[in-house]
Amino acid sequence: MSESAPDGHNQPTEDQINSQKDMLLKQLLSSEARLRLNNVKMVKPDLANMVENYLLGLASQGKAPGQITDEQLKQILLSAQQPKKDFKINRI
Repeated sequence: MSESAPDGHNQPTEDQINSQKDMLLKQLLSSEARLRLNNVKMVKPDLANMVENYLLGLASQGKAPGQITDEQLKQILLSAQQPKKDFKINRI
């Protein structure tokens, strides 16, 4: 009877995961960068989650360049955003 319980007591809760994620992000980001990421999260939560996962992935692989500054976070956000599609109508 070593199967895991279906109610998920062996699994960390979503709150525990989020608190660990926040703790790691506090270590990775400078205070200005954290503020910027929180502002982005209010406007574009999908983009913020994607960047958070990217940063946590870097940290887990040991490739994080120390503490990430606001300028570095700006560059990451710019590279993570999808390019806007321009529509051009050509008349024949």
